[in-house]
Amino acid sequence: MTSPLSLLHFLNGLGGEAVERHGPWPRLVVDEAAWKALIGQLAVSRWSLLGLWAEQGVVHMALRDAEGDEFAVASLPCPDGRFPSVSGVRPSAQRLERAIQDLYGMTAVGLADGRPWLDHGRWPLRHPLAASPGEPGQMPPYEFLPVLGEGLHQIPVGPVHAGIIEPGHFRFHANGEAVARLEERLGYVHKGVEKLMEGRSVAEAGRIIARLSGDSTVAYGFAFALAVEAALRHDPPPRAIWLRGLMAELERIANHLGDIGAICNDASFAVMLALCGALRERVLRAADQCFGHRLMMDRVVPGGVTHDLNPEGAALLRSLVSELRPALADVVHLYDEENSLLDRTMGTGIVSGTLVHRFGAGGIVGRASNRDIDARRTPCYAPYGFFDFDVPTSFAGDVNARVWMRMREVASSLDLIEAMVRDMPSGDLMSDLPAAVGEGMPAAAGEGMALVEGFRGEILVWVRLDADGRIARCHPRDPSWFQWPLLEAAIKDNIVADFPLCNKSFNCSYSGHDL
Repeated sequence: MTSPLSLLHFLNGLGGEAVERHGPWPRLVVDEAAWKALIGQLAVSRWSLLGLWAEQGVVHMALRDAEGDEFAVASLPCPDGRFPSVSGVRPSAQRLERAIQDLYGMTAVGLADGRPWLDHGRWPLRHPLAASPGEPGQMPPYEFLPVLGEGLHQIPVGPVHAGIIEPGHFRFHANGEAVARLEERLGYVHKGVEKLMEGRSVAEAGRIIARLSGDSTVAYGFAFALAVEAALRHDPPPRAIWLRGLMAELERIANHLGDIGAICNDASFAVMLALCGALRERVLRAADQCFGHRLMMDRVVPGGVTHDLNPEGAALLRSLVSELRPALADVVHLYDEENSLLDRTMGTGIVSGTLVHRFGAGGIVGRASNRDIDARRTPCYAPYGFFDFDVPTSFAGDVNARVWMRMREVASSLDLIEAMVRDMPSGDLMSDLPAAVGEGMPAAAGEGMALVEGFRGEILVWVRLDADGRIARCHPRDPSWFQWPLLEAAIKDNIVADFPLCNKSFNCSYSGHDL
């Protein structure tokens, strides 16, 4: 059922107070009745939840109306520390509400699962971001959800894993080899990032946010830069914008190639890991030669970029594209002709299109289950509006579809890099941000929000700057928040031995989630 009203039309009809200097989309302060009306509309509309976060006494909800390409933020004051839960109609909100409970001590009324999420009982304070944090105290043991049935047994995995991998716990309930339920527990690498950024200069906060998830450092830097620039109504130079896009596509290709090889390796086809690893290394070396860092960390900053692409670098990238196209064709052929590999990936780890829509999952996970969402196209941000590019989708929703999405996206990104290098405008790399708000301006310099398509999906960053241009509040949301829960659904009724394969086909971020 579709919504009879667009998101903005509905929001405006609720009588909320519009917040000045919030860009590029509106933010409205609403009352509890209006908040409940929004929840009711979420239940019957094609709107999706983009984010849910809090600050002392206020909870914020970011929404998208895919039919009207509209975006907005609704904010509910909560002087009593309580707000109506969104998770009853959008289950992707459940872990976000549990995180708000852990950090701020605020209660989501109607939340079905009130167990701690980020707080493992090791923090020196309870509710550390609340106005009055509590004493740590003794937390009861974490109770995993029960599974009833004959012949079931539990298999605990993690949080410490073999090899170099971040911590996360996976509790399997299995009947023989068949998985009846998987339940995740994350939060082991929570870093207090939102508090760390408060009061920092834009430059200092940019260095923090670029390290939230190292494989997405360009995408996070891009999103933070766009959010700050939206808050300040500031436009970076055209050449800087194109260089941002170029770096983002290099990052996408490197990560997709690594994932393709790793997925195949988890199906015992190690030759693909070696082949894709070598191709990924070429991309990383090219990034290092062009921008002075293999991951291009700290190269995208508010106001522009820090490194230029010289003629030698442009020639190198043209050569890289020419080399990778036939190499990618070899990867596709090798994958598609190996029946023993396809036997492991086809029909394994299926996620339905209904689930990805309910959870608002994007990126590879969403598009492999026919959720045709890509932030480069909608809402669209520079330089992507200058290009026509393929955004592949599939109905299958299995591991095989997620592999194919990656291969097709690599091909699309190669085309984008070629076009960006060819048509790159000349000019400056940086333009100075306003240092502070002048006399007569509101108390805050402004608020901004951005959506950027990382290789996993949409990264959301919301920021508020104070009158001195410093960070008053910043909330980043990794796409993994909406994808981790779907991994639990993907493995159900599959065998335990297929979990590494399913897990790698998602490749969710621990660090990006545990902010």
